[in-house]
Amino acid sequence: MTSRREVLLSTLFGTGYVGLRALATGLPAALLMNPRRALAAVPEAGASAAAQGQFVILSTSGSGDPLNASVPGTYLDPNIVHSANPAMAPTSLTIGGGKYLAAAPWATLHQAVLDRTCFWHIATTTPVHPREPDVLKLMADAQGAVKPAEMLPSILAAQLAGVLGTIQTQPLCIGAATPSEGLTCNGQALPIIPALALKATLTSPTGPLTNLQALRDQTMNSLYGLYKNGATSAQQAYIDSLATSQTQVRNINQSLLNQLSSIKDNTATSQIVAAVALIRMKVAPVISIHIPFGGDNHSDPALQNETSQTVAGVQAIASLMSQLQAAGLADQVTFMTLNVFGRTLGPTSTNGRQHNPNHQASITIGKPFKGGVIGGVAPLEGDYGAITFDSKTGAASSGGDVPLAGSLPSFGKTMLAAVGASASTVASQIQGGVVVTGALA
Repeated sequence: MTSRREVLLSTLFGTGYVGLRALATGLPAALLMNPRRALAAVPEAGASAAAQGQFVILSTSGSGDPLNASVPGTYLDPNIVHSANPAMAPTSLTIGGGKYLAAAPWATLHQAVLDRTCFWHIATTTPVHPREPDVLKLMADAQGAVKPAEMLPSILAAQLAGVLGTIQTQPLCIGAATPSEGLTCNGQALPIIPALALKATLTSPTGPLTNLQALRDQTMNSLYGLYKNGATSAQQAYIDSLATSQTQVRNINQSLLNQLSSIKDNTATSQIVAAVALIRMKVAPVISIHIPFGGDNHSDPALQNETSQTVAGVQAIASLMSQLQAAGLADQVTFMTLNVFGRTLGPTSTNGRQHNPNHQASITIGKPFKGGVIGGVAPLEGDYGAITFDSKTGAASSGGDVPLAGSLPSFGKTMLAAVGASASTVASQIQGGVVVTGALA
């Protein structure tokens, strides 16, 4: 009978745990699965490591967090309600050379991070919690050639898996706070793997990471005959350029064990640790987590919960950026958020906020983006909503080409373009909207 541990390992690392062998040796999974075919594709004129692409960490919330109430672009109208707590005081910050006001926590991010941060004022057009999957599908009618409609994280994963050489071609979910935050791919629900389950499986005394060096030696020995007798000099150079030494394996092994052992629960802090570890292991191109920013705060006296979670949420993002920097991944990982909807911003929002289908703030942070604020807000339907903006500059403009209804698919198209998809791929995968070139570096 197959154990839960074996099922999880197979889910993460594929049949025969090829992903673990790739981690242990440094060799691409494709080479380990079919050495002769993979080597046949190596150019005789010389070999190079696989092209670098962007991994994506997505934070998504089916609660409709009031993230949109603290970001730059919402401090221009005095009628917009913000938390009065000193921890959320309006604070000046510089993003991409521009000056903005935002809640104080955002000013704590390192300047190098802010200069790669885009704050997007867009709309999902729904006020309904269970429509989170539809929002991740860009509300379905935004889809083009993909039938049935596919989720944005799955579209991104399909684009990135080959470039990154990941074990999975599907995204991986480790932080669904509600069932609606689960991911699908090709119409099938994907498993949710909590951070604690990942830790228990990988760091136990008999877990795979404790035997990584032995797995490396076993795998390299199995390739020895082909390496010495069947490969050309260019192919041998290719293997040599990628192969991980025993010393390197020991360092990787201990580093990952230390990293995963620090997981104590399934909170956002632990999800981030798990996500970085999974990226280091090249398990999946896109990983979803949940960083709370106030939750479903209909009743939130003096916006206390919104305040505490916003402070903690920005700290979590800062920690993620620090961990990526320490792992040498700062240029290879993009962070993004996309929630089911935002919250009301008007004068009745002092002790809680209602659902707002017309305004949701998304954040993108990564090398492909230049810092700034995309769009803005204005009074709409008794509260506030996202306004039309110019795709070439990102600036709010009544004459712009991205209206409220086109802002969600435009966000999706821009994400796809940011990770290297061709113009034809972007157009075929997402029908509505336009690429917001003003957000791209």
